[in-house]
Amino acid sequence: MRALSTRKQIFALVGWLALAYLAAAIGAIASIEATSFYERLQQPSWAPPAWLFGPVWMTLYGLMGVAAWLAWREPKAQAALRLFVVQLALNALWSWLYFVWQLGAVAFVGVVVLWVLIAATLVLFWRLERLAGMLLVPYLAWVTLANALTWSTWQLNPQILG
Repeated sequence: MRALSTRKQIFALVGWLALAYLAAAIGAIASIEATSFYERLQQPSWAPPAWLFGPVWMTLYGLMGVAAWLAWREPKAQAALRLFVVQLALNALWSWLYFVWQLGAVAFVGVVVLWVLIAATLVLFWRLERLAGMLLVPYLAWVTLANALTWSTWQLNPQILG
């Protein structure tokens, strides 16, 4: 870890959390009607209830922000952090693709690419600071579920997500 002042570390932690929750806010704007939209869709039997998404995502964004901060504290973190920002942008875009524009195929491709970017970010963070990588494991797991759910709802609802 680099020698950083406590003040600089606190500002950086707040900054990384703010960036993660900014992505959450952008996605939330697109998800204003998500619950009613989600409930209109034919879903697989294993689909999580709509009320679960908000709390899970809020937790995951917090973990992402802390993971980025831990990685930021390490020398040579620039490439990993750039990848983190790219995946965060795609994360925010996905809600627009699925809920607002209802582009099932594009949303599915987007969530697959997101999964790959998260996995790559996790590996890079892990190499910098093991805990930073570990904090992304729940995010990768949830996006694995999102991949399956996006595919399933797209296939079950071609009239809506065509």
